Amino acid sequence: MPFSGPAPKRINDKLAIIGFVAAIVVELSNGQDVFVQISNGGIPWFLGTSIVLTLASLIPLFKGISMESKSDGLITSNAEMWNGRFAMLGLVTLAFTEYVKGGTLI
Repeated sequence: MPFSGPAPKRINDKLAIIGFVAAIVVELSNGQDVFVQISNGGIPWFLGTSIVLTLASLIPLFKGISMESKSDGLITSNAEMWNGRFAMLGLVTLAFTEYVKGGTLI
């Protein structure tokens, strides 16, 4: 499992999607920006989510099931990859904007 293999890419994509959605939901519900969320106990949640998603992504790979073989219809492996990339950009943009603005985006 090299760093450029299928597992790290899929795991990073899934973590980015979960992270972006969680950051927006907490910001809308509690009014906390990303940096406050991290300082108020976000790291244990991130680590726990990372472990669960890593295991959930690795088990099918170890069983020999490829992501492409399970792709059909609207949810394809390519769509998941692009959603992950956009979530990564969104999370970085959200954090940068809140840092420059000095508070929540919304």
